[in-house]
Amino acid sequence: MYSLIIPIYRNAQFIPELLDSLEKLNVSLNHNLEIVFVIDGNPENEFEILKQQLNKHRFKSQLIQHSRNFGSFAAIKTGLENATGTYFSVMAADMQEPPSLVIKMFKKLSKHNSNIVIGKRIERRDSYLNNLYSNMFWKIYKKYIQNDVPPGGVDIFGCDKLVRDVLISLRESNSSLIGLLFWIGFKREYVDYSRVKRKYGKSAWSFNKKVKYMTDSIFSFSDLPIKILIKFGLIGILMSAALSLIVIISKLTGAITVPGYTATLLIVSFFSSINLFSFGIIGLYVWRMFENTKHRPNTIIMDKILYN
Repeated sequence: MYSLIIPIYRNAQFIPELLDSLEKLNVSLNHNLEIVFVIDGNPENEFEILKQQLNKHRFKSQLIQHSRNFGSFAAIKTGLENATGTYFSVMAADMQEPPSLVIKMFKKLSKHNSNIVIGKRIERRDSYLNNLYSNMFWKIYKKYIQNDVPPGGVDIFGCDKLVRDVLISLRESNSSLIGLLFWIGFKREYVDYSRVKRKYGKSAWSFNKKVKYMTDSIFSFSDLPIKILIKFGLIGILMSAALSLIVIISKLTGAITVPGYTATLLIVSFFSSINLFSFGIIGLYVWRMFENTKHRPNTIIMDKILYN
């Protein structure tokens, strides 16, 4: 059985076309497809629409509704927890990731050469600004946070039951599912695809949600902000030392005649840098305490062999 998780939020316009595509997808997979619809908030009555429509379709399905909008990653996790298949994949309800990509992922997973299959986006047909911001974010994320992430980021993935069980066992709040997907390791493969242009309406992926995703992705998987503080503190100390030398020479040569100017400048520049450096060191200790509150496992067993 193949399980496909589809989070739904403000996607009522796509439902008829989505259900037709899923019907074809089920046929392509020899009627072994299970669809888990997770209604993450119900502003457009998506739950009622699907409740009426699903009886008319032949594929096996689950319809789950959240009490409010918790976010797409939370919806995906709910879907993974309730899915009953052997292999799992995720698909957006707006079908900007083509359904044929799901088949490719399931085929790769069924060959048992990998535990995770990542959709590697080689082209996205979004607006210029969306493309620009997305490319900037993923370049920074790839360079400083997780090097294994594809340059264009990740919107869709598939996994086997082993990875699914590990993902749902990680009980972290304000984290990134994509970040966890790369953090846990395992064998990975990639499938190239081009993102399709959105047909209807505007994406619910608002600016505030993008900012939250960025902060969750950075602060949950890296101490980069703390390192930046420490570097700025060290640079400030070196600059204040050089400035101090210049000020002292200027004072001795009579270039500075204002009473108290030298002492004030030296004290402010030096102790400002010391404060910044100290905040960075304190931040490192806070980071380590934060790491210990996540309750991530220290090791993950990928395979186990017993000998009699």
